Amino acid sequence: MKTIHKYRVRPTLPDRINPLLEIARNLWWTWNPDAAALFARVDRDLWRAVNRNPVALLSRVDQARLNELASDEAFLAHLDRVLDDLRRYTAHPTWYSEVHKESPENRIAYFSAEFGLHECLPIYAGGLGVLAGDHMKSSSELGLPLAGVGLLYRHGYFHQLLGRDGMQTETYEEQHFSGLPTDVVRDAAGRPQLVPIEIGERRVLARIWQVRVGRISLYLLDTDISENEPADRAITQRLYDADPDVRLRQELVLGVGGIRALGLCDVPPTVCHLNEGHSAFLSLERIANLMERHRLGFEEAREIVTASNVFTTHTPVPAGHDAFPPELLLKYVRPYAQRLGIPNEALLDLGRMGIGDRSEPFSMTILALKLSSFHNGVSRLHGSVARATWKGLWPDAPEEEVPITHITNGVHLPSWYSDETARLFDRYLGPDWLEKPIDQKAWSRVATIPDAELWRARERLRTRLVADARRRLNVQLTRRGAHPIAVEEAAEVLDPEALTIGFARRFATYKRAGLLFRDLERLARIVHHSDRPVQFLFAGKAHPKDEPGKEMIRELIRVAELPEFRRQLVFLEDYDIGLARRMVQGVDVWLNTPRRPLEASGTSGMKVAVNGGLNLSILDGWWAEAYNGENGWAIGSEELYDDRQYQDKIDSEALYDLLELVVAPLFYNRGPDGLPRGWIARIKESMRTVCPQFNTNRAAEEYTRRFYIPSLLNWNWLIKDGMQQAREIARWKARLREHWNEIEIASVTTDSDVDLAVGDSLEVRARITLGSLSPEDVKIEVFYGVLTEGEIHFGQGALMNHVGSADGLHEYTGVISCHTSGHFGFSLRATPPSSGLEDSFDRELIAWWNSAGVRAPGVLQQ
Repeated sequence: MKTIHKYRVRPTLPDRINPLLEIARNLWWTWNPDAAALFARVDRDLWRAVNRNPVALLSRVDQARLNELASDEAFLAHLDRVLDDLRRYTAHPTWYSEVHKESPENRIAYFSAEFGLHECLPIYAGGLGVLAGDHMKSSSELGLPLAGVGLLYRHGYFHQLLGRDGMQTETYEEQHFSGLPTDVVRDAAGRPQLVPIEIGERRVLARIWQVRVGRISLYLLDTDISENEPADRAITQRLYDADPDVRLRQELVLGVGGIRALGLCDVPPTVCHLNEGHSAFLSLERIANLMERHRLGFEEAREIVTASNVFTTHTPVPAGHDAFPPELLLKYVRPYAQRLGIPNEALLDLGRMGIGDRSEPFSMTILALKLSSFHNGVSRLHGSVARATWKGLWPDAPEEEVPITHITNGVHLPSWYSDETARLFDRYLGPDWLEKPIDQKAWSRVATIPDAELWRARERLRTRLVADARRRLNVQLTRRGAHPIAVEEAAEVLDPEALTIGFARRFATYKRAGLLFRDLERLARIVHHSDRPVQFLFAGKAHPKDEPGKEMIRELIRVAELPEFRRQLVFLEDYDIGLARRMVQGVDVWLNTPRRPLEASGTSGMKVAVNGGLNLSILDGWWAEAYNGENGWAIGSEELYDDRQYQDKIDSEALYDLLELVVAPLFYNRGPDGLPRGWIARIKESMRTVCPQFNTNRAAEEYTRRFYIPSLLNWNWLIKDGMQQAREIARWKARLREHWNEIEIASVTTDSDVDLAVGDSLEVRARITLGSLSPEDVKIEVFYGVLTEGEIHFGQGALMNHVGSADGLHEYTGVISCHTSGHFGFSLRATPPSSGLEDSFDRELIAWWNSAGVRAPGVLQQ
C-alpha cells in the first residue's frame, strides 16, 4: 500500500479583512450580537454548520467568498464598526480601575475544571462550567485583574445520542485545537511553552493555550503531546473521566500545572479562587514554592497560602466531591510530601475529616477548605447546608459560626438575552441596564415597556423556539432511524401559540425530572385542555455512569411517545449552551423540581427571567431567596418529609394544582386586546427583581469586595519584612495549639438566678485557668441565645473583661443585655483573639465551659 502524507490548505484572508482573526480569537464576540452577526454574514449556512465557531468558519470558507468580502463596502463598514467596538472595549476604564485604583497590585487566578464560554469551545459539562464562563465574562466587564486556569480536553464532554428505546449512549468527538479560538503560548524562542509536572515517578509535560475573554485571559493545559507517554497523553482526553486514576492525575495537572503555567506566563497569582475542589492541589504547589524560594517552614508558608485562597463549593450532593483512596493518592502525590517536608500521613490528613483515620478517603473538598480562609456556598440556603455538611472540620463551633458563608450565583446577562428583549431594554431602560446591570433604578423602568410590545416579543421568541425544536427533532429522529411517519410528525410538534414550559438540566435523580409524570391521566388533561393547552420541552444529559439518570431519560422518552403526548411533550438530545440559549429565550415557564435542599443554586431560571420567562420551581437554591410571591410561582412549601415517596406525592400534586388552576388560566386570560395583562405584570416583576440581583456582575463585585481584596491584604501583610508576620503568626498558632488544652473554665457565677425583664442586664463572672497561656492569648466570651431543646440557637458572643488574677486563676466579668423576651441560655467559651488576618482560626480552637455547656438563667419576661 502506498504511503500518503496528509496536509491541509487553509484560505488566505485578504489584508483588508484580516482583522476578522483578531475578533474571532477574542470571545468578546460571544456577548456582542453585532460581532456575531458579522461572522454570520460571511456564510450563514457554514456559520451554523461549524457551531458558530468563527475560527473554524474562517478556515473553511471559500477563498472566492473572502475575496468578495474584501471589496464589499457594506461588509467592510460592519467589520470596521465591530473592530472599533472591540478596541474601545478593551481600552475603556473599568469598575475595578476606578473603584480599586488605590489597591495594591493584585493578580487573581480563577481555577475550574470546566469553562462554559460558548458551544464552540466544548470544555464544559454543565452548570459549574457555565457559571465559570459567566464569571470570566463579568470579570472582563468589571476589569478585574483575573486570569482563568483550566484544561483543554481533546474529546471534551460527551455528545448524547438516544437509541430507539430512549436509552442514552455517549460519543466523543476529537477536537482539533487549531480550529478553536485558542492560541499556543510560546517561549522567547518561539517554541510552545511546556509545563513540567511530577506525577508519581513520572515527569509529565503540559502545553499551555491562551483564550482571550474580552480584557482577560483563560489559560488551558493539555498533555496530549508527543513528548509524553501514551498514558500521560490521555490525562486531558475527557472532561470528568470516570477512572479515578485518570481523574486524580487530571487534578494534579490542573492544580500544580496551573500554578506553574501562570508563573511561566509571567502572571503569578497573589490570590487563588478555587471553583470547586478539583484544583485543590494548587495549594500544595503554592506552599512548596514559598518554602523553596524564601526558606520558610511548612506552617509558615501554609499561613500565607491559606490566607490568600478562596474556595467556592457548588454542591451538597456527595457525588460532586472528589475523594480518592489513600493508596492511590500516595501513588502520585508522595513527591509533594517530600517537597513539603511533612510525613505522608500528615499530607493525607489535609484531606481528611478525621485526623489519623487511615480508612478515610482523601477529599479534595476538605483539602480546599483546610487550605483557604474564604469559603462560600452559592446561595443563602446552600450556605446553610454547606455549614451543616462540613461542620466536622470545626467541631466545637456552633453550626451558624462554621466559616462558610454564601455568595449567590448569577448569570452574565449579555450572553443570554435575546435580540427581542435587548431592543426593548435599549428603548425603555436606557444604557444603564447593560453597562450597570446591578442598577435597580434602571430595571425599575421595565414598568414603562408597553404591554403589547413585550407580549409581541415573547410571541416571536416562542415561535422561534418551536421552529428550532421541530428542526432538531427531525434531525434526531432521522438519525435514530425512526418511522417516516414519526419523522414527518416532527414538523407538527408543539404549538407556537400554546403555553410552553421548559425543563433542561443534568438528569440526576435529585433533580426529579419524573415528578411531572406521577399522574399521567391528570397530566393529559392539563396538556389537552380545550381552552388552555400546555406543552413541555425537555433536554439534558445524564452522566455516563449514572444509570438511574439514564433510566429517567428513557422513561421520559417512553411517555413522550405515547399517543396522548406525542405532539405536546418533546425531548431534544445533546443539550449544550446553544440549545440552552434557545430554550431560555423562548419558553414561557421554566420548570425546576429538585429535592430540596440539594439544588445548590441553579442559574437557568435567571437566564429565563431576562428574556421574559417565568419560574415555576421548588423553593430551593437561588429561587428560595428570589421568589416574592409575584415574580413566578413556588411549588409546595419549604416543609420537608423524611418519606421521599410522600414528599414526591405532595410536590407533584402541588405542581399539577399550579399548572391547572393558576399558571395556565393566567396565561390564557386575555383582555379585549388579546393581551394577558396579569401574565405580563408577572413578567415585569420578574425582570425587575431577578435581573439586577442575580447576575454575575453583582456576584463578581461581591467576590472582589468580600474575598479578593481581603485576600490580597492578607497576602501583602504576611509577606512584608521578609515574611516576618507569617513566621510570627505560625509560631503563635503553634504555641496556642500546644497549650490550648490547659484552659479550664473553673467556675461561673451570676448576680441573679431569678426571672429577668426586658431591659435588665445579667452580670456573669468567671474564674479561668490559662496554664502556660496569658490573657493576651485568649478571648473569653459569654455565648448566649435562644434555648431550644437544651441547645443555644442563633447565639452571639459578649466579650468578657479580664479584671485580675490570683492563685493561678484569672477573673473575667461580662454582661448580657436582655433585649427581647423568651427562654434563653448562656455558656462561656475561650477562643483565640484576632491574629490580624481574616481567617477562621478562632473557630478551630474553642474551649467551652465544661461538658454541660449551657447554663439557663431563666425566662426573660417582657
